[in-house]
Amino acid sequence: MITQTRVLLHFLSLLIFAVRECRPVCVDAVSDTEAVLGRPMKLTCVSCMKREEISAETRVNWYYTGPDDDRQSIFLYDGRPRDLEGPWKGRLQWNGSKDLQDVSISIIKIRLNDSGRYECVVHRQFSFNLYTPSMEKRVEIKLVVKEKASTDSTAWYSEIMMYVLLVFLTFWLLVEMIYCYRKISKSDEQTQDSAY
Repeated sequence: MITQTRVLLHFLSLLIFAVRECRPVCVDAVSDTEAVLGRPMKLTCVSCMKREEISAETRVNWYYTGPDDDRQSIFLYDGRPRDLEGPWKGRLQWNGSKDLQDVSISIIKIRLNDSGRYECVVHRQFSFNLYTPSMEKRVEIKLVVKEKASTDSTAWYSEIMMYVLLVFLTFWLLVEMIYCYRKISKSDEQTQDSAY
């Protein structure tokens, strides 16, 4: 009994230590690269920070490079989101988080000529007393616009397999029920025969 209590106390102390050491997690997400004509499209850009870096001054530039290799600035976040002049004016929306780890934007209505390379450039200036380091992260998204959504064969196969499995399990359950019913009936018959 004493050994079990010690093991339980040791386990609880490890659990409490693990809970104290938990930190929020930020995961770099990959953006979709296929958009459908006329629908909204989120261009995902994530730049993770540690908790002590939250007070960093953050600047985010979004660029577009089309088939002609002409790079244009299309969106800017410098303390507040700003839609820049050009063909995207009024079509871009800030989708970033309050802590500025997610600095994504969305294109409201995709056009065929929106295909191209999008680049998210995140510049952070940190402030630690007299030391002010900075970092820069670049995320590139090659976007292809299609008139209709592509069919995903994986989803189609998964749905078929789900229905096949459902039919199989239903049939198996029915067989089990019949087996159990016969076994119970036979047991009841034997009980009645032995009672006479």
